[in-house]
Amino acid sequence: SVSAGLDLPGRFLFATLTLMTLIAILVFIEEAVYIYRKIPSSKRSIIIWINAAAPVISTTSCIGMWVPRSTMFTDFTAGIFFAIVIHKFLMMMIKECGGQKVLLRRFENGHFTISTGPCCCCCLCLPRVPITRQTLFWLKLGTFQFAVFRPVLIFLSIVLWTNGNYVLYNLSPKGPALWISCFIGALTLFALWAVGIMFRKVRILLKCKNIIPKFALYQFIVILNHLQTTIINIFATQKIIPCAPPLSSTARGSYIAQQLLIMEMFLITVISRVVYRRKYHDLEPPECVAEEPGDKKQAP
Repeated sequence: SVSAGLDLPGRFLFATLTLMTLIAILVFIEEAVYIYRKIPSSKRSIIIWINAAAPVISTTSCIGMWVPRSTMFTDFTAGIFFAIVIHKFLMMMIKECGGQKVLLRRFENGHFTISTGPCCCCCLCLPRVPITRQTLFWLKLGTFQFAVFRPVLIFLSIVLWTNGNYVLYNLSPKGPALWISCFIGALTLFALWAVGIMFRKVRILLKCKNIIPKFALYQFIVILNHLQTTIINIFATQKIIPCAPPLSSTARGSYIAQQLLIMEMFLITVISRVVYRRKYHDLEPPECVAEEPGDKKQAP
């Protein structure tokens, strides 16, 4: 077993990280009970889903740390869950504006700025898009496609892996891992782009509802769960992270990524409890601050 091959400091580290994961789960359960009792039912499930992102990633990382052979399944589980959370975050911003109908009336003559990250932050020449029911549909489709196609691609990867055709660290053009990873990366960028477009429009309006720190926490989870893990895996495959028998370079890289994620997701879980624990009924009606200049303001 893993614990049998650890020295005393290693066992202490594993025990500490496991305790942090358990505390994160308890904090989330307490927060979910609070949300269920205090927040209207129209927003309840969305906010619980978003708050669950950090403890779920921490739990899957802890399982992967103790059971190394389950790493592929735990990483895929965390990836599928967070794909759904990205769509839920977009829907939360729409709900906090009062729903789609109220948002359309509020920004009746407004425009979306599509020259934003991560896809088009440098394309300042792109035109502004009117805010209509159709453009809202495309933004929701941008995150919904990620929540649908990523689980399908991950299921395909597991099927190929069980057959021996999918090797996670084999990025050869002849193997499926490179093409599946690139396709998932493209879907991820489009989903994040849709969220960024919506956030840029509503960030001033929803400032009183803590949307900026909520978006910051969401961005931290994206960066830490995707970019950080990818960089560590690249270092491991290039042998920059040295092997330490009986662990290979890739195994050590996986351990480092999992241990960092447990600590980071624990902090994000605690901070999320502070950010989301608000008396939401005191923030109604949804018109909190003035709109951005140039957009006609109309009360629902």
